[in-house]
Amino acid sequence: MIDQTQLIDGKAIAGQVRAEVRDEVAAWMAQGHRAPYLAVVLVGDNPASASYVRGKTRAAGEAGIESDTLTYDAALSEAELLAVIERLNADASVDGILVQLPLPDHIDAKKIINALDPNKDVDGLHPANAGRLMADEPGFLPCTPAGILELLRRSDVETSGARAVVVGRSNLVGKPLANLLLRRGVDATVTVCHSRTRELVAITREADILVAAIGRAHFVTSDMVREGTVVIDVGINRVDDPSRERGYRLVGDVDFEAVKEKASAITPVPGGVGPMTIAMLLRNTLLAARRDFRG
Repeated sequence: MIDQTQLIDGKAIAGQVRAEVRDEVAAWMAQGHRAPYLAVVLVGDNPASASYVRGKTRAAGEAGIESDTLTYDAALSEAELLAVIERLNADASVDGILVQLPLPDHIDAKKIINALDPNKDVDGLHPANAGRLMADEPGFLPCTPAGILELLRRSDVETSGARAVVVGRSNLVGKPLANLLLRRGVDATVTVCHSRTRELVAITREADILVAAIGRAHFVTSDMVREGTVVIDVGINRVDDPSRERGYRLVGDVDFEAVKEKASAITPVPGGVGPMTIAMLLRNTLLAARRDFRG
């Protein structure tokens, strides 16, 4: 059993990043530039999406970034949403565009993301930015994977030569995170696991750094983790809890209470990876305003 497990405080580290972005925005504006501007597109009435958007725009304002939320009814057609994206792409006053996912079922999210100007894609999801990441070229990094890397760096987790195991192969987290961990300067050896991986427990037990991003509550159990592993929990899952006023609580993909007894460091849910996603969005918006990755 580990004598003292380090709790990786994503909220505190995100606060550091947000303060740095705020200072950089102030310096940018002191040079005579306007404030960075983020356009957030919200389609439908998903309460979770609306809550996420409020959090993002509030954080933007605190960092000195101007933003507006363009809210549309769930009945908005795909063609109409594409027209909105085209207008925002052409608007020189818009530095960053964020389309809040998920979108209503009748809208192809991939088509919408692909329609974004890659130079305004502050979520880092456009294929051009994915290609830049794969080729180790400058571009917008997806916010959650970039946030995970920042958590590791600021928590003094040694990545060079480390065996990193990522459980989950999504385009949002698993695949881009694997590429980030492989980058020179990070230098981890990476294994990506998924639903068809054989001998999963044997593989996860080899990890120095284990990232759970599979979207299943408490999927990673104590027997999947060897002592001394750094565990990063990306999952946010609702489980019923009658003792709570809202009737549920949020848990991660990791059985936190059991795994923390073996991990050398671990992120909580909530308060771990989640706050970092917003912090990295702010950083990307500032980079967009500065045209750091303009083609």
